[in-house]
Amino acid sequence: MSDQPLSRRLLAELTGTAFLLAAVVGSGIMATRLTGDVGLQLLINAVATAGALLALLAALGPVSGAHLNPAVTLAMLASGTLPRSETPLYIGAQVTGAGAGVVVANLMFGLPAVSTSTVDRSGGGLLLGESVATLGLLLVVFGVVRSTQRSWIPVAVAAYIGAAYFFTSSTSFANPAVTLARTLSDTFAGIAPASVPAFLAAQAAGLVAALGLIRVLFPDPDTIAADLPRPYEEDPTR
Repeated sequence: MSDQPLSRRLLAELTGTAFLLAAVVGSGIMATRLTGDVGLQLLINAVATAGALLALLAALGPVSGAHLNPAVTLAMLASGTLPRSETPLYIGAQVTGAGAGVVVANLMFGLPAVSTSTVDRSGGGLLLGESVATLGLLLVVFGVVRSTQRSWIPVAVAAYIGAAYFFTSSTSFANPAVTLARTLSDTFAGIAPASVPAFLAAQAAGLVAALGLIRVLFPDPDTIAADLPRPYEEDPTR
């Protein structure tokens, strides 16, 4: 359990989410420059994202818990693992970091720092896929922790996201910060701003469904909170 200062934890969330988005968007740009095969482009994007996520979770988990995702942060709040007062700060750091990561990815490949995406991602099938992706991600996080195999969290989460790129119709954003930031790049990994509200709603639906399943599968809230990686020590003066 980490007793890192809040400022250090927020920096870890910001930095980790920035690198995650740089990997998502940067690998998408690289993939389109390497090949015209859409399937191969998606494979490159998925492998790079999963690899970066594995490394970031392993490196930053001991500092902040490495949520890197507002959906995970909200689930941690609901489980009693993160205090209410820190939740908006975590989410703010994640959203800020995600935007910064996309800007850096654009600049690395000689593109404008910000270019509004025109990639339409709409339709009932895609939204169902996004709900499923978010639900599955949260079940993996809580399930692995509840099994007491915490060291497997980076591997399990990265493996799930890599697989979900292919088995969900939405290619598994499963992350509100990622969704918002990907509007800033009109490239392979982008999403048009008009598609964002529905994606966020689908992720929220997945979160709500996950919280319900977690309560059924892991019925002892005290045990769940004790088993989850705590990025803080309780301090009643904060």
